[in-house]
This record gives sequence, C-alpha cells and structure tokens, in this order.
Amino acid sequence: MSNTSNTLLGILTGAIAGAAIGILYAPDKGVNTRKKIADGAIDYKDTIVEKASEIKDTVMKAASEKKVSLEDQVESIVSDVSYKTEDVITTLEKKLAELKKQNKKYQKA
Repeated sequence: MSNTSNTLLGILTGAIAGAAIGILYAPDKGVNTRKKIADGAIDYKDTIVEKASEIKDTVMKAASEKKVSLEDQVESIVSDVSYKTEDVITTLEKKLAELKKQNKKYQKA
C-alpha cells in the first residue's frame, strides 16, 4: 500500500470516528442516534470497499507492468545469449577446422 493510500485511509478513519463521537454526544433521541450511526457505518463500509478496490487495481496494474518489464528483460537476455552462443559456435568451428588440418598431416595417404 502506498503512502498516499495509507494517509487517505487514516484521514477517512479519523473523520468517521470523529463523526461517530459527535453523533453519540449530540442531544438526540436514541433511535435517531442509532440510525445515524448505522447509516454512517454503511457509508463507511461502502467507502472502504471502494478504496480497497482502488488499491487492488493499483497493485494489479503495478504487477502487470512489472511482469511486462520482466518479460522484456528475459527476452533481451535470451537474445544476448543467442548472439554469444553464435560467437562460441563460430570459434569452435574455426578450431575444429584447424584441428582437422593438423590431423590430416598425421594421416597416411
């Protein structure tokens, strides 16, 4: 979770707690107070669900971007290795040709 998300969640939680305390100390009938608290809890739940969804989407997007970046890096490494492998094969072929030349000297015709 990012610092912005943590800060936003802290501010939201503080605001809800402050509103709940204000309602509890407000001079109103118990029925009205309980209804206000219940409505506030429902709003708070909806807000939390919405924020959780936003955070999930942010994390999924970041993970997807990292995956693409990792795939690009792997592709680049494979390409580099392929070129190096080609260089090694070419060098080995040259050495093999030299060895064949030297070997022919020792063969009887």
